[in-house]
Amino acid sequence: MYALLGTFVNTIAVLIGGSIGLILKKGLPERVADTVMKGIGLCVIYIGIDGCLEGSNALITIISAAVGAVIGELLDLDGKVNRLGGWLERKVSKNAEEGKNTIAKGFVSASLLFCVGAMTIVGSLNSGLSGDHQMLYTKSLLDFIAAIIFASSLGVGVLFSAVFVLVYQGAITLLAGLVAPFLTEVVIAEMTCIGSVLIMGIGLNMLGITKLKMMNYVPAIFLPILLCTFM
Repeated sequence: MYALLGTFVNTIAVLIGGSIGLILKKGLPERVADTVMKGIGLCVIYIGIDGCLEGSNALITIISAAVGAVIGELLDLDGKVNRLGGWLERKVSKNAEEGKNTIAKGFVSASLLFCVGAMTIVGSLNSGLSGDHQMLYTKSLLDFIAAIIFASSLGVGVLFSAVFVLVYQGAITLLAGLVAPFLTEVVIAEMTCIGSVLIMGIGLNMLGITKLKMMNYVPAIFLPILLCTFM
């Protein structure tokens, strides 16, 4: 269980930060909340652009996005997340339709932001292979701040992203010995790049420019593991 300490701390940080964000949201007028969300959207796009620079092979990014989208559409990942959002909303609120969109949007947006990037992968590998949680502790602080900001604009769905953090980072940590040979520096860089492209999509959605079904693109993040072997 010690190997998962960093992941547990990260999960708790998201939950606490998200809870603080929900408290702050209640005190924000709708007009202010909308302005804040658009400001966050601009920052999210910047984060995505910055992460895209990690990649060095545009072809891998293009193929990953295209094939990942096909896989996501066939599996209807976005539809499943939205149905889950509707179910969760029926459990916690009366306004099911509004909550469905809010929970799903918050969950997907926060999950991708918290779990895409080199810190997630390298930090989880360090925890699993050597018991070094320092990188995940640093990430926890960053995610804590991000969770406050995201929950204040996207709502309770951000809290549910803590489950994704726990499962995703925990899986990498527990399987570190098996997956480490495949997650080379090049693979991690390309995974970060395609993940950052998806983060840019989240930012565009937050600004109301697009209505991309971001969950359907998630499989693209993992395709560089295979593609980097041949390209």
